Amino acid sequence: MTKIAREIDELPFAHALDPHRGPLLRDGDHDLCHFDALHQADADAGSSRFTECAFENVVFEGVRMRRARFTDVWWRGGRVLSGDLAESEWLDASVLSCSFAGIEAFGAQLRRVVFQRCKLDAVNLRGAELHEVVFEDCILRDVDFSGASLREVSFPGSAVRDGKFAKARLARADFRDATVLECVDGFENLKGAVIDSSQAVELAVDFARALRISVEDR
Repeated sequence: MTKIAREIDELPFAHALDPHRGPLLRDGDHDLCHFDALHQADADAGSSRFTECAFENVVFEGVRMRRARFTDVWWRGGRVLSGDLAESEWLDASVLSCSFAGIEAFGAQLRRVVFQRCKLDAVNLRGAELHEVVFEDCILRDVDFSGASLREVSFPGSAVRDGKFAKARLARADFRDATVLECVDGFENLKGAVIDSSQAVELAVDFARALRISVEDR
């Protein structure tokens, strides 16, 4: 298990956090803010910067955060629904027990990000850059990694269902400890991934089809 802060007072910057008041604003600068039980709908926080911030039990519906930057942030218990996180940047972020559904995150950049016990449903990560990202004990359903770059990304204890990997670029993407690995396309683009022997057997027919090899029993 990846060791990350589970309580807000475990954060190295916890003592300096100030409660955030008011709506999210476009091109805003947020340093050492605590977003607690904030419910925002249809707000525009595009190009905003969040540095050493904590998000607890927030609900963002239809919030636009395109090109926002999240650095040294901590999320727990949040829900982000039908939001726009396209071309956002995430660095040294921890995301615990959060749900993301219907999210546009194409072209996003994630580096040293940990997701624990999260649910990602219909998240568009086309063309995204993921480096040293961990999905731990998560459910990823209909997540689109088409054209994305996954370097040193791992999925321990996670279920990947209906994943899309067409034209994805993988380097040491580790699926060995995933509980489920289901892909709807792009099997030929799993080059650079690491799987275990049982997963190789389960995916053998799909790999054969991708290589146009007929599998027929007499």
